Amino acid sequence: MRSVILVLCTLLCYHNLSHAQDEEIEPGHSIGKVSTDGNLVVMELDDGALGKANLFDLVGQTLRFTPDGSQYRVDHGPLNWDSDFGSQLTGAEVTLHQFTFPFSGKKWDSFFVGTTGSISFGTREKDDSPDGSRRPEGGVSIGRFEPLAEAASTLIDKAPAICVFFKPRMSGPHYVKELADRVVVTWDTTEPFGNIQDFTWFKTINQFQVVLHRDGLVEMSYKELAAKDAIVGIYPELSGTGKALATVSAEPHPALAAHLDVRNLKLSVEDGIRLKVTFETRGPALREGDPAVDGLTYRVVFDAQKPISTSADAPQTKLAWTARGIAWHQRPSRYIAFGPGVSRKVVASGNTITLEGVLPGTLRGLQQVSVSAEVAASGNPEPVASISPHVVPLSGIRNPEVHLSSLTRKDGPLEVAYEAFHYLTLPRPQDLSCTVIKALGDKFDFLAYYSDFRIDNQEAGTPSDGPVGGNVTGISAPMHDLQNYCTEGRFQWGYVQPVYAGSNQMQEWPPDGAPVASDHDITFYLHQLAERSPDGKILPYNYAMSQIGHEMGHRWAAFVSAKVKGEAIQLGPVHWARGLQAPVAFPYQRPTEASAMGGSVWQDNFDGTYTQLDDDYYVPATGYSYLDLYLMGLISSTEVPDFFILQNLVPAGKDANGHPIFKADRTKVTVQDVIAAEGTRSPDVDRSQKKFNTGIVAVVEHGHHPSPELLERANGIRTRWIDYWETTTGHRASMTTNPR
Repeated sequence: MRSVILVLCTLLCYHNLSHAQDEEIEPGHSIGKVSTDGNLVVMELDDGALGKANLFDLVGQTLRFTPDGSQYRVDHGPLNWDSDFGSQLTGAEVTLHQFTFPFSGKKWDSFFVGTTGSISFGTREKDDSPDGSRRPEGGVSIGRFEPLAEAASTLIDKAPAICVFFKPRMSGPHYVKELADRVVVTWDTTEPFGNIQDFTWFKTINQFQVVLHRDGLVEMSYKELAAKDAIVGIYPELSGTGKALATVSAEPHPALAAHLDVRNLKLSVEDGIRLKVTFETRGPALREGDPAVDGLTYRVVFDAQKPISTSADAPQTKLAWTARGIAWHQRPSRYIAFGPGVSRKVVASGNTITLEGVLPGTLRGLQQVSVSAEVAASGNPEPVASISPHVVPLSGIRNPEVHLSSLTRKDGPLEVAYEAFHYLTLPRPQDLSCTVIKALGDKFDFLAYYSDFRIDNQEAGTPSDGPVGGNVTGISAPMHDLQNYCTEGRFQWGYVQPVYAGSNQMQEWPPDGAPVASDHDITFYLHQLAERSPDGKILPYNYAMSQIGHEMGHRWAAFVSAKVKGEAIQLGPVHWARGLQAPVAFPYQRPTEASAMGGSVWQDNFDGTYTQLDDDYYVPATGYSYLDLYLMGLISSTEVPDFFILQNLVPAGKDANGHPIFKADRTKVTVQDVIAAEGTRSPDVDRSQKKFNTGIVAVVEHGHHPSPELLERANGIRTRWIDYWETTTGHRASMTTNPR
């Protein structure tokens, strides 16, 4: 997945990650029972620890959204399928010539069709997403790591739109046919296949269709779907009509800075759907871009239990929305909101901080809720001001998510109606580590999780996370939040979530007949790698080594900068820049490899151009660069050869072997330039840790035992990881996987 901890991803790129629920700073707790099976750790989750899956249940049916004024009544029936697809779309825009389609209070003569199963109206979304990846043309989009269960509510911000079967990363042709009274759009797509982040080696069949009628009727039909998770529904633009719910006043704190002294907390509802929470402070709120924003926290807590029941056995329905100020690696500061149902955007205006979103599902149907709030200053998680709990009515507000298969025309009418079909909820990394460490002790440097169930993630891999234990300085990654991960300092880094046993990266080798794809897929390298192997096969669990080697490498890399002639130059951040010269010191399987943490291997052509001999992608599995090994404490600074970074890369063709050539500006960098920016790595190579232990954890649902497939593949990865680590560190460090 080529990402680092959720917090860092969010800070750096605003990926809209699912874990953005104010969970980064909350202490972890055990969520299951732990045992051992040989050299594996087995974690059986508590009942309901990851919620419940909600998989797609409308195959062979047609959904109808029938206009009722400005709203809709929803029902479904037998499949009504038009087998004449019309013409294949070559772009995103569809222009109507025979009628206009009424939707969201307007009549549209054009719209945009997204490859991933949605339609958008009005101004087209930009193609570049906040995380630097490409958005699908047309339609709607979400953040790379955002679970569908949470993303469904955030799409209200992207209205007007229609999600027929919106599933990120889908690809394939889509078609349009206009008739006198309707327009038919059909998708014939596949889920992503063959890559390290995919769940299948082969194309899958997903055929679905929408008919937009002249009178505003919307029909969505589902003929055949291999995929089981997606967002389905209609998202007309809301009018913004507001209604006040409550104003809760706080005790003044005149000794505090004006932006911390909250005087009022205002709650209101817009269009019966959007819940808005506004913090009013004594003085102007700090604006985005102000360095002092970093670390500011404004939190509102909703607790359904207090006003309803005092029973010790009453279900806990306590949750929070948090606005937190973030600034990282010389990036401008900004606010980001975390919490179930909340929009990521925070508005700081005048003396107010405002968050808004949909009513969280756990509060659905309640007539009242207890609301409290607190404010924390930069550098101190303890609140400096708070508002004690007050009961607030929830009349006139509803959660717009529905169960589409159970609706009839008697229900509603509904202005916005959608359903998120998804796998199990993502676990919190703090809870995973605490479950293991509390049971077996603080004896693991790394933790990697594997499961025989899927979670609500569009990618099969996982980001990584951790308290950065081990007390290392000079690498721009300070130790933090040890108690939240239940470690006294031993545990350093781990997977954020379990990797599914059925995914590509947990399989020993690609299956026979798997199609050869791009140079980012292992199938591209099968012949080359097999020639170097005595048995004519590539090394087993290649994708798994790419993932674990990359993610555990994030414990040390790639966050450092360099100071060259007084100028600070970022070498990453998070992953080494593409232009960084980062050859591997001890290759894993090829003579020329670029670092598992990014960068490239560049050949200077001495004419102002450079040939990229190995790219910054981590497939097939590669080792670590000299700079990586220095940051890991495995080689001294004197063993790091001088390197360089290329900037302003401009494509200039390819060489005879197909390697890309670029024009670029070259800047020489030395390890002393890194030390000038970050300080000396401490402890140094003579005193640094050389022996490491990884917990390989098989995670199962409550009442289940690990499947033979899960145990076999987890054990295969475990043994390969020991070999990978010792090979790529030049045997300067060792790895064990001892759970006892």
